[in-house]
Amino acid sequence: MWKKYRKRIFAQPKKNSLSVSQSQSISPSVIRNFTEITKLRLSVSVVFSSVAGYLLGADSIDFFVLFLLCVGGYCMVGASNVFNQIIEKDLDSLMERTKNRPLPAGHMTGRSAFILACILTVAGIVVLYNINPVTAMFGAISIFMYVSLYTPLKTKTPLSVFVGAFPGAIPFMLGWVAATGKFGIEPGTLFMIQFFWQFPHFWAIGWFLFDDYKKAGFFMLPNGKRDKGTAIQVILYTIWTVLVSLIPVLGITGKLYLTPISGGFIGILGIGFLYYAIKLYKEKTSTAAKQLMLASVSYITLLQIIYVADKFLR
Repeated sequence: MWKKYRKRIFAQPKKNSLSVSQSQSISPSVIRNFTEITKLRLSVSVVFSSVAGYLLGADSIDFFVLFLLCVGGYCMVGASNVFNQIIEKDLDSLMERTKNRPLPAGHMTGRSAFILACILTVAGIVVLYNINPVTAMFGAISIFMYVSLYTPLKTKTPLSVFVGAFPGAIPFMLGWVAATGKFGIEPGTLFMIQFFWQFPHFWAIGWFLFDDYKKAGFFMLPNGKRDKGTAIQVILYTIWTVLVSLIPVLGITGKLYLTPISGGFIGILGIGFLYYAIKLYKEKTSTAAKQLMLASVSYITLLQIIYVADKFLR
């Protein structure tokens, strides 16, 4: 009798330790799947743009509103990414850079992903609505255009990049709208900056991932080719991006103003951006395209930092 009881005592901790081990192994995988399917780094960069827009538009910083903007913004971007990956699951399995995503790799079911996307969508709209209805409206427009228009067009026409530039340009202006509750020339200018910026950025990605995209039938380059015509368009849109970025220096964009000194810094960034665009035109290599992509990310990030610093330091 005592022997049986003693075995039960000593057997119990082993069982508990096994269940603890299982729970410890489940948590990291769930977190990893969540961060991968919502594209953590991309979502954070989008939220960063929204925060920059908010700081530019706010007369005084309301940290609770800022918190809501971060949460709601992440939910909306995350939902867009999840819906996108549900739709493109089979195509993702064909490409090297995407075949290990949670859905094609079998780490998450389509049903689980759909439920997550719906939860994020509802949560995002509700959170943004609590800031103001206009912010929620633009958030909803963003997810609709990304999922219902941009995603299916990627396998149909190079114009998908043009369509995708609309939802992609919303985050920067969304922050201003969250701060003010209205749309005007100021958020419109922020929208234009990020709208034009996306063309050289995504065409650079489409260039160095051309072969991988081709496996899934994605049309990302304007000419469908890595040629001089595409490179010329990259240069033109880079120039447009820099010029639009400097418009606030002229004092014609309402409360959105940039001092000439900060404009000079933006101009220097623009010259660097344009340098890599011209380099792609000359070399037409994947290496040059990667360098342009990195230059584009550096440009938009530093631009937003300069805009915000200019407001609070002048």
